[in-house]
Amino acid sequence: MFKRSSACRAEERREMRGGRGVVKIEHFWEPENEMHSRTRMCARLTLAPGDSIGFHRHEGEEEIFVILRGRARVDDNGVTAELLPGDTLLTGGGAGHAVESIGDEPLEMLAVIGKY
Repeated sequence: MFKRSSACRAEERREMRGGRGVVKIEHFWEPENEMHSRTRMCARLTLAPGDSIGFHRHEGEEEIFVILRGRARVDDNGVTAELLPGDTLLTGGGAGHAVESIGDEPLEMLAVIGKY
């Protein structure tokens, strides 16, 4: 099955998880009626420079971020790192993370959240 990007649901979340600015979310697939796996999110997230997603934990699920474009400063359960395109972050098992768009261009990430 394929889906055109024009058919994807888009939304904006302000101050997501206590972060700054706006996170644009393009949902590739909807867990409720398009996917059969235990997936809660499959989307592209876009953050303008300086915008962020606040620190939050993942209980009973794992989230994968794949950096597609831009630069990210992440808090990986208390460890800070800078991630570049092609880098990934995996958070789950009660651990937490936060992400901030740094640099001059927007940060784009693939985000997949799977439940267990």
